[in-house]
Amino acid sequence: MPENSMASAETASNLPSPLDQVRAIDQQVAHLWMVRTFLKHADESEDDEELRSVVRDIYDFILAVGPVDDVDNPAVYMKMAKKKLTKLRKATELYEEIQPEVSGHTNFVMAAKSLRLALNAISQIIKPANAAS
Repeated sequence: MPENSMASAETASNLPSPLDQVRAIDQQVAHLWMVRTFLKHADESEDDEELRSVVRDIYDFILAVGPVDDVDNPAVYMKMAKKKLTKLRKATELYEEIQPEVSGHTNFVMAAKSLRLALNAISQIIKPANAAS
């Protein structure tokens, strides 16, 4: 095997399988779900349209990728996750921007951190999939 082919095969074997990527994103979706649920039920959401839009956009990502148990085709899941990532990123940025005005309570601060960590993790999971295609 030529040296370049061997290096290429070695790199490909180090990449997680599509199903592993789906499972890794699903783990982050659990965090998204908890942030969304907290924000949705917070009293502050009643009067804040921007906060409600963050909640809707997080839910949109969760709903778009669906439960991991329903995944028949990891490529389709990854395509949808990639498609919805921009909306999740915008929701995260908006929440980080408005969070100090909404509330300085630790729960809201931690929700911003958790949302950012989940977004960053999902972005990293999707990134290798983009490089491989």
